[in-house]
Amino acid sequence: MPHYKILAPEVKSMPWQEKTEAEKGNSPLWRYAENPIIDRNPIPGVARIFNSAVVPYEGAFIGVFRAEQTNGIPFIYLGRSADGIHWTFDEKRIEFVDEEGRPFQPVYAYDPRLVKVEDTYYIIWCCDFWGASIGLARTKDFKTFVRMEPPFIPFNRNAVLFPRKVGGMYKMLSRPSDSGHTPFGDIFISESPDLIYWGRHRHVMSRSGNWWENLKIGGGAAPIETSEGWLLFYHGVTGTCNGYVYSIGGAILDIDEPSKVKYRCSTWLLTPEKPYEERGFVPNVCFPCATIHDSATGRIAIYYGAADSYVGLAFGYADEIIDYIKANDAASADDQSIGLR
Repeated sequence: MPHYKILAPEVKSMPWQEKTEAEKGNSPLWRYAENPIIDRNPIPGVARIFNSAVVPYEGAFIGVFRAEQTNGIPFIYLGRSADGIHWTFDEKRIEFVDEEGRPFQPVYAYDPRLVKVEDTYYIIWCCDFWGASIGLARTKDFKTFVRMEPPFIPFNRNAVLFPRKVGGMYKMLSRPSDSGHTPFGDIFISESPDLIYWGRHRHVMSRSGNWWENLKIGGGAAPIETSEGWLLFYHGVTGTCNGYVYSIGGAILDIDEPSKVKYRCSTWLLTPEKPYEERGFVPNVCFPCATIHDSATGRIAIYYGAADSYVGLAFGYADEIIDYIKANDAASADDQSIGLR
């Protein structure tokens, strides 16, 4: 039995592959042997799918996918899978409507997250709002997608909604940025009573002196509620003479005050090492966007974008991941504060 409990429903049919001897190393994560699970040119008019999010749905899996169209404009497409590994996609992008049912399409949409809160599924992505900002939409049936008004003004990216209210409030992580391909960035948290009005902004954590996250960091998959706190997979970025390198990191946030970081791993959990992570449209990228997790076994499957060209899948056990983060903890006094000045 796991000694840390995942506080979420069981997912008995989740994608899974046990670690082999060849994959045993320093990290508690290992890659799916048949990666990437989504290759280039997956459907007509789409060159690449990456940085995408999935959830369990009606005994199978459904997802929202960053689809880079052949004209270079990214939009969100819907995908379905029986096993979480082999996917089919709608050939047309998701059509959003406003509160009155009128068309309400973003100029572009990329890096979506998909989170269920109570009986509603929310899609969060980066869109244009006279500059890069956050898009937000809801659905209950994956047939009608109601686009809501942007939660924040420009410039912002990497918004991640918590899977339940905390203290009666919706909570969202984000990474304030600038108008370009931001060469800096910390993770912040904001709250809302209704997903319309957002405030009580708090700092969560900054980039660190560790080489793999010394440039910027940003939210990844929706936090997983555990008996130890909110388990957060995020991305950390460093700069090299050959460009940025994106790795996957891990932290544990306080369950009742998630602006406070309890533990923060000093080392990466996954960094580009495989050909499909090192070579692609944007090389050297591992970018987490979603997890499937099973409370009965403690299994976690992480979906991540690879080299802005593919979707990869990695696995781990909650017990081993949390123990590894705690054993390699580098949370600072600033991380552990409530993030208010």
